[in-house]
Order: sequence, then C-alpha cells, then structure tokens
Amino acid sequence: MGKVVLVTGAARQLGGRFVRRIQRDPEVERVIAVDAVTPPHRLGSAEFVRTDIRQSGIARVLAENAVDTVVHLAVTGGAATGAGSGSYSTVKETNVIGTMQLLGACQKSPTVRRLVVKSSTSVYGGTSRDPAVFTETTQPKSLPAAGFAKDAVEVEGYVRGFARRRPDVAVCVLRFANILGPFADSALAEYFSMPLIPTVLGYDPRLQFVHEDDVLEVLKLAAQEPRHGSGTSGTFNIAGDGVLLLSQCARRLGRPTVPLLLPAVTWVGSALRAVGATDFSPEQIRLLTHGRVVQTSQMREVLGFEPMYTTAETFADFTRSRGSGLLPPERVGRAVDRVAGLLNVEAGTEAVAEGAKR
Repeated sequence: MGKVVLVTGAARQLGGRFVRRIQRDPEVERVIAVDAVTPPHRLGSAEFVRTDIRQSGIARVLAENAVDTVVHLAVTGGAATGAGSGSYSTVKETNVIGTMQLLGACQKSPTVRRLVVKSSTSVYGGTSRDPAVFTETTQPKSLPAAGFAKDAVEVEGYVRGFARRRPDVAVCVLRFANILGPFADSALAEYFSMPLIPTVLGYDPRLQFVHEDDVLEVLKLAAQEPRHGSGTSGTFNIAGDGVLLLSQCARRLGRPTVPLLLPAVTWVGSALRAVGATDFSPEQIRLLTHGRVVQTSQMREVLGFEPMYTTAETFADFTRSRGSGLLPPERVGRAVDRVAGLLNVEAGTEAVAEGAKR
C-alpha cells in the first residue's frame, strides 16, 4: 500500500501546485486535498474534501481515509483566491484555531506518522537589534506582536507541543523566507508589482527569497521517508543562497522607489490596505525597514536539500514574470530623486505646521 497524504490549504495557489506535484511521487497512492472553499484550479487526481479545519470534521477525514502523512499549508497571511473578501480575523482563526484542531485530530489518529508544517522566517521578528543572520535556535529580540508573524509563532508552539505528545510522529517545520516566482500571490509579490515602490527613508534592508519551485520540492522531500542519512524531523530555515538589498530589487524591476519617513510609510500602508490594493502590513514594513537573513546550513546538512535557485535567480524569475513596461535604471534613479525631494519637502512643511499648532 502506498502513502495517503492529506494537504491543507488546497485552494491557494501554492497548495494546489503541491497537490499536483505530490501525486507524481511513486510512493504516494492517494492525495486528499482539503480546504474550506472550492479551489479555483485543477487538483489532478486528488480527492477534494471541502471542510473547514477549524471544525472537528477534520478528524473524521483523517480517520476515514487512514491518512499517514499530513502536509499543513493552510498557515497563510491572507485569504485564498475564491474565498471572498475575508477579514484577517477569519484568516487568523484558520491559522491558529485551525492548526489546533488539525493537531488534535492528528494526535488521536493511529495512522498518522508524518507531519509537515509550512512556517515562515517572520517568526524571528524584525528590530534594529537583530543579529546579522538568524539560525534555527536564535531567539528573537522581540516576539511579533500581531499579524501573520504572531500566528506563525503560535502555530509553531502548538506543533512543538504535539511533537512532545506524539514522539512516534516525524514532525518537520519549514521556515520559508519570502516566497517568490512567476505564480507568487503573496503580499510581498504585490508590493514589488506596484508601479512606485514606497520604502523607508534611510534604510536599505537585506532580503532573502526562496523560489516557489524549491518550496514544492522541499515540501515533497519533507513528506518522504528519510534517505541517504537525511532527516525529516526538526525545524529548518529554507532560503536561496545570497541576499539582495531592497534598492537592488527595485533597480532590477525597473521601478522607481519613493523613500518616505517611517510615519508616512505606515500611513501609506494603512491607506493601501483600506482600498484593498495590497496587504502592506506593519509586519511587512518592519521587514522593509530592518530586513532579515537566515542561515541555511541545517537545510543542507540535516534535511539534505539544495535549492535550485539562489535569491538573485529567484528574484530574476519573478521579475521576468512581471512583463514589459519597466524603466531603465538611470530613469528610475532620476524619478526617485525627484519624487523623494518633493515628498520630503512636503513632510518637513507639515511637521513645521504641526509644531506651530502645538
């Protein structure tokens, strides 16, 4: 008998691609795709079960299908395509309450032997006191206080508790750097797709990316039985080699940046979220202020995974997918200088006027 793999978050782009990818594994006999909404994409030969993991029905799905491997991809920063507008409170409930229900069902299941959880390097937070490079054991200087990063921290806490209660289950937590690629639908992908890129004045953060194809491959590896001394239990940072500065990203995109004082960036982020243009959250603003770089030696030495794409190659592939109409670097530079000068003069004038009122 082959493996029976249950995948949560199947309605999202990444979840759907993984469902189709894992079907090609000769060790896998059946794939059960789960989500609260019907996926807008094909799932191949997978059996789709529409169920909300926040509800106890997920335990019945595990039991009826004798699932032995669970790949939990429903921990996300936004609603799935086709899920409607969806407030963040609903997303948070799915992230946290949904994970608790799923882990409770896994704990009771006698057939589950492997659990893979998609997490994020955002669990390390983002402050000016951060180390240059985070390892898997680095404790954040300040735990994330809200948003997806806080959800990811809570989810990992519940997963550690599950691992203690079920030591017979191989548990693998994958902390992904920012996921990009031609099909990326993340908040950062939306940010880089804006015609003008707002940045924090005086900061040029270091960023790491992981290609969505590498994400699929490492998820597949983590869901398999260990081979050649590799291990699929533990927590691993997943990122492409190298880093890029935010300014380098903007130049390679051919899009002008708009440097703003931090309060102005926060205001712009709130305005963009209000009109639904992009999820420019406080968490993302911290990333675009302080950056984040992680060490990936455990990914290679213990998990046995070597990404196909570096950070620069990942961003290049993402850039190609954005299409034509980009500006030459010299025009970008002139536009940045002009807009920044105007905005900073205006900000200074407003500050003086506010001071006079006080």
